[in-house]
Amino acid sequence: MKKLLIFSLVVASLACSKNKRDETLVMWYDSPATEWVEALPLGNGRLGAMVFGGTESELIQLNEETLWAGGPVDPNPNPEAVKYLQPVRKALFDNNYALAEELCKKMQGYYTESYAPLGDLAISQKFKGEISDYRRELDLNTAVASTTFSAGNTNFSREIFVSEPDQVIVIKFKADQKEALNFDAVVGSQLKSSLNIVGNNTLVIDGKAPAHADPDYLGDTPEPIVYKDDEGMRFRMTCRIINKDGTVSADQAGLHLQNATEAVLVLSAATSFNGFDKHPYREGRNEKAVADNFLNKASAKEYKKLKKEHIEDYRKYFTRVDFDPNNAKTAEIPTKSLSKRLDDYLAGKDDPALERLYFQFNRYLLISSSRPGGIANNLQGIWNKDLRPPWSANYTTNINLPMNYWPAEVSNLAEMHEPMLKQIKNMSKTGAATARNFYNMNGWCLHHNSDIWAQTNPVGNHGTCAPVCANWMVGGAWVSQHLYEHYRFGGDTEYLKNFAYPIMKGAGEFLAEWLIEDNQGRLITAPSTSPENFFLDSDNNRRQVAVAATCDMVLIWDLFTNLIEASEILGIDEEFRRMLIEKRSRLYPLQVGSRGQLQEWLVDFKEAEPHHRHMSHMIGLHPGRQISPLTTPDLAKACRKTIELRGDDGTGWALSWRINLWARLLEGDRAYTLFRNLLRVTDNNVLSYGPGGGSYRNLLCAHPPFQIDGNFGGLAGVCEMLLQSHMEEIHLLPALPSVWKIGSIKGLRARGGFEVNMKWADNQLERAEIFSSLGKECTIRTNIPVTIKDVKYVTKEHISDGKTYYLTTFSSQKGNRYLVTPKTNRNKSS
Repeated sequence: MKKLLIFSLVVASLACSKNKRDETLVMWYDSPATEWVEALPLGNGRLGAMVFGGTESELIQLNEETLWAGGPVDPNPNPEAVKYLQPVRKALFDNNYALAEELCKKMQGYYTESYAPLGDLAISQKFKGEISDYRRELDLNTAVASTTFSAGNTNFSREIFVSEPDQVIVIKFKADQKEALNFDAVVGSQLKSSLNIVGNNTLVIDGKAPAHADPDYLGDTPEPIVYKDDEGMRFRMTCRIINKDGTVSADQAGLHLQNATEAVLVLSAATSFNGFDKHPYREGRNEKAVADNFLNKASAKEYKKLKKEHIEDYRKYFTRVDFDPNNAKTAEIPTKSLSKRLDDYLAGKDDPALERLYFQFNRYLLISSSRPGGIANNLQGIWNKDLRPPWSANYTTNINLPMNYWPAEVSNLAEMHEPMLKQIKNMSKTGAATARNFYNMNGWCLHHNSDIWAQTNPVGNHGTCAPVCANWMVGGAWVSQHLYEHYRFGGDTEYLKNFAYPIMKGAGEFLAEWLIEDNQGRLITAPSTSPENFFLDSDNNRRQVAVAATCDMVLIWDLFTNLIEASEILGIDEEFRRMLIEKRSRLYPLQVGSRGQLQEWLVDFKEAEPHHRHMSHMIGLHPGRQISPLTTPDLAKACRKTIELRGDDGTGWALSWRINLWARLLEGDRAYTLFRNLLRVTDNNVLSYGPGGGSYRNLLCAHPPFQIDGNFGGLAGVCEMLLQSHMEEIHLLPALPSVWKIGSIKGLRARGGFEVNMKWADNQLERAEIFSSLGKECTIRTNIPVTIKDVKYVTKEHISDGKTYYLTTFSSQKGNRYLVTPKTNRNKSS
């Protein structure tokens, strides 16, 4: 018991020391951003800001997560669609792929709506003398960005953060000489809006989003942005200057501060969004009252209090995990700016501190863009400057939405998963109408795209979209995986029973009905696409629609398996469970193709694009659990061949997916190679993205253009390299790359309610602590068992009559597998 208590005290002491600034977690630059993708992202889950860090002219681009075009979806946008299912199936069974594609287009509905930009805050500052000693930075320790510089004999600073407790954006301006601070601040919006002045220090913008915005990929359309008098989401944006000295005035040209040394600008915003099924104009909430309330309450607080509460709120999430590859925390910190460090890294120089920074930056992004009670991360998180953003900045459900939340549980940010889980529930409601109206089936379904209004139909404006990007009926299975994973990590049976299971069951009911028999009694899907990928038929024509794409089969296997387990855990639905077990046993089996690869379609078609970005047929390896080198070595070998054939290039998110796949194959060095590739920029060092993908200089990932899923997929990939638990074991350092010879990781979560700390040296595990929140036993797997010097198992406080600790009885089972069994020691006075 003493040993345990000492360990607990050490952990507490380490946690306290984290309040000291960690310079390895500071992103800094010696020049302002010159384009949007170089600006620094800030957010509180709801409000987003991109900070350029200019001197004479500063631009802060603004977003509010619920500001979207459109309104609730039409439940039956294509009443004719249901007529075409059987004709499509007949065409496929006749191998008439061209006809099947044309008929699929007749089963399409509307496109999704677009995420809209809120506006801009432009600041013009007046100086005497030349600018020198410039620095802009984002401190991941505090989620505070700052810009500092000198002009003449005066030092100037701006400090900016987005507060979750107070729901405002806060900027502090300061000069170290009296009366040297002078600036003008203007707020504006691309959306239809009007400007009003309140008193001498407050500007208010009232406006509304379009009733509809066409996707950007449609190009020039007759009316791409549509406004209607009684349609569209309303919004209010308001900002106020609180001056310590000097004078403030306001007019139609903006807010004006003169002859001051210090001032704080507070900005608030809100929309009329009142739920995915509520009309934002007629049934919307009072956005003016909400925005004004946030502004007035925050304005009444001292700046120090606003900042302190912001940092405390942020750090309670951020400090849970600490990654230290090659002792990056204690190594000499590079004195170069992040841009120059990236140049060196991309030229082949090792920089473990940069890798540590990137890992934690991605956790920072998740905290900053997805908070409980809010809206799920879209393609760009919450940051967007365009009225018609790339791919509408919507929820692309065939990879991007799931990838956004791959790291949520394992990187100890389970609370940030909640907005996606809520989005799934919303989509299950609209998806029930889609299943009924498009296919005359029970349950609910989801296709390629969704939005804040929980769109679920095949997109395409009744026939303008390629089926390979629209007619994919198994999206509900993939997103439902997140419902069950949240349970597998946390173990909350009430959540499973009352929230997750009913939604999963609805997705299962649809897919059980969607399956049909082939001529050998095996269950297949038809029509079927492998998201966004084409194959060549026997006449060498590019085709999209087939039957039983591997993606379909592994997702249905995954959903049925999760439902079978969940129903057993809850002790319910025995008859439904038996039906799923029977249907799972008859699913068309996975096939190995002529090149030794995992086949992507039922037939071993030749790929039209051999290096395609999507890896949809690999879902059974990651993020699923149907394939593993430990249990299905032949299929794992086929997966390995598949990834090799696809190559190590691709868009940012495609590289991220490949990192996770190599990690699941337990090949850390291959995973690490792609991890480094993820941070590429162009060869001529333009502040942009690399060929086919990479990282902008603010470490935001490129498709191109910017898509945040590459960041979150990269974070998930590193976690998979260090810890895996999908196979009912806690696998410690399963794919540790040889370059990370020494290091540590603290706070990763494993399925079953466990939290794991590890330390390694000479590429071998040296120490591990396994914490249990549920008091469950666990099985530990290590690659080299003889190196374990100290493995400790501890439970957190979870019994109401006192503190209970479970100490280890640790015994070898089979070579490198260990069973850790809890042994109760109660001590109420501990």
